[in-house]
Amino acid sequence: MRTATYFFIFLNLSLALFEEPAVYPLPFLATSVLEVVCLLVFLGRLTHFAKVTLHNVFWKDTKNICIMVAILLSLTDLAIYGVLRLYDVRSIRWSRIVRPIFLINFAESRQIRRAFRSIRNTLPEITYVFLLFMFSLLMFSLMALKLFGERNLQTAEGLPYFRNYPEIVFDLYVLVTTANSPDVMMPAFDFSSWYALFFISFVIVNTYIFMSLFLAVVYNNYKKHLKVMPGGACD
Repeated sequence: MRTATYFFIFLNLSLALFEEPAVYPLPFLATSVLEVVCLLVFLGRLTHFAKVTLHNVFWKDTKNICIMVAILLSLTDLAIYGVLRLYDVRSIRWSRIVRPIFLINFAESRQIRRAFRSIRNTLPEITYVFLLFMFSLLMFSLMALKLFGERNLQTAEGLPYFRNYPEIVFDLYVLVTTANSPDVMMPAFDFSSWYALFFISFVIVNTYIFMSLFLAVVYNNYKKHLKVMPGGACD
């Protein structure tokens, strides 16, 4: 039963590759039949749970409620999408976003739920580090606006360079990943090589210090919550 459940969960998630817009498009009838089969299997598995579980316990379990709601939403979306196709009305399958619910909420996915619960418990504790990082990013962006905004510099494409604050924030956010380095600093560097110190300082503070701190906080808190959970590994 566990193998069959995982197989149909995998099949249900894989349908996104074949539904419009698809990587490997299949006829709507084929994908819809496969999805209905998967949903019937999930419904049968849920019915089996209901038969071997006390009535009060079954209906108090949030996982079972989530699975039933996901099945209902998927069938409703499939029916609406099919009717709209008959009238040549273009629409999208919005129920795709609920398909991972089946992977998380079945009893066989206990380890996955533990991981998600650890992530959920970790998020509030890393918020302070994230806010501190965002404060640093906004301050550096404000400094960049004051340094380069009145220099009338232009990029290689002839666009204004560091004159719009939201665009500066985005460019420096990308620079944290070094994806636009060194292109982002070349107009300023061509104007004066001393401006390179600003970007070097930014990379040192935000990429090397804050990202390392952020990773350490995420890892330590995730590991801590994984230890204290029932059945969690010690190391």
